[in-house]
Amino acid sequence: MKEFIISEVKTETAILVGLITKEQDEAKTKEYLDELEFLADTAGATTVKRFTQRVNGPSAVTYVGKGKLEEIREYIKLKEDEEDPIGMVIFDDELSAKQMRNIEQELGVKILDRTSLILDIFAMRAQTANAKTQVELAQYRYMLPRLQRLWTHLERQGGGSGSGGGKGSVGLRGPGETQLEMDRRIILQRMSLLKQRLTEIDKQKATQRKNRGRLIRVALVGYTNVGKSTIMNLLAKSEVFAENKLFATLDTTVRKVVVENLPFLLADTVGFIRKLPTDLVESFKSTLDEVREADLLVHVVDISHPDFEEQIQVVNQTLAELGCADKPSMIIFNKIDNYHWVEKEEDDLTPATKENITLDELKKTWMAKEHDNCLFISAKQKENIEEFREVLYKKVRELHVQKYPYNDFLYNIEEQETLD
Repeated sequence: MKEFIISEVKTETAILVGLITKEQDEAKTKEYLDELEFLADTAGATTVKRFTQRVNGPSAVTYVGKGKLEEIREYIKLKEDEEDPIGMVIFDDELSAKQMRNIEQELGVKILDRTSLILDIFAMRAQTANAKTQVELAQYRYMLPRLQRLWTHLERQGGGSGSGGGKGSVGLRGPGETQLEMDRRIILQRMSLLKQRLTEIDKQKATQRKNRGRLIRVALVGYTNVGKSTIMNLLAKSEVFAENKLFATLDTTVRKVVVENLPFLLADTVGFIRKLPTDLVESFKSTLDEVREADLLVHVVDISHPDFEEQIQVVNQTLAELGCADKPSMIIFNKIDNYHWVEKEEDDLTPATKENITLDELKKTWMAKEHDNCLFISAKQKENIEEFREVLYKKVRELHVQKYPYNDFLYNIEEQETLD
């Protein structure tokens, strides 16, 4: 069978393509392309050029218009003889099989969309059997409706004995179609096997969770690259992999944390992202079981990011899809050491924006209504970490008293310490 698992992106030169529409203005498109460039960098590609087009919506045939596609093709041709020719073009939205086929024929280089790029990164980052299985399943789900595009080269080799016949010619069933059907069956069988394997892994993990004793479970959730793993390392005094890259953490890591003699379990989970592929969410539902079963969600936000409020919305929407919207939660604004603003002149009467509002002024906005559920820290510089520990202790203790009989409270702590 033709190999369909997406290969790791090597160090290549890339072009990014995005659209400016009524629903997505120029500023928003720039933010999305900034994130797409970060994704490309995480995957090992170097971005050298961006192309955008102002349209009502994506073309069903080529995503961008014919003129823009020709402009991209001319740029690729111009760079052919240079030391680093263009190796791929990455589109900011998920492309259909038809769009990919037409764009590839026109540009003659590798074509990726946001979904396939994220899948590439997930394939690179997966370490455990669980994560690798989930990534492979997501890859097959992505590739299944796009199989026909991969076999068009076979279809062009000739249509058999009926290649010149009319509508009823049996000979029109060429070798490409036969191979396509065979691969479809093999992939469906493989997907079924992967689902069975994930079910077995889920049962094992469920058993592990039951054996953890009477401990409150806390889950770190948030957008990708907001510093969850760094916070995990601070609280649990562990060495969870943390890096300034997107999706540095794929596998859920659970550690026991003790604050003021109160033990609880802390889970570091995979980060969310805008336009996260549905297939990927579906495949990684078992990884997110720690979020579903958590007693408290700690939503970590990168306050230095210019679009952090939309990132909060993305996370909240994903949590709602997981059925976790009503769980007790608190919000932690991380990276205050990286927060920057432009100081306004005294006579400047323009409205305050994200670019010119100070951190103290920002705290007085909607965030002030959150009270103890809203804290500002720098995990990297260890600022306000003790306050964070105190608030976390208070919330975990309240949840413990609610969930377990109070008479059991001190006994449980002593029992856990004895077990350790």
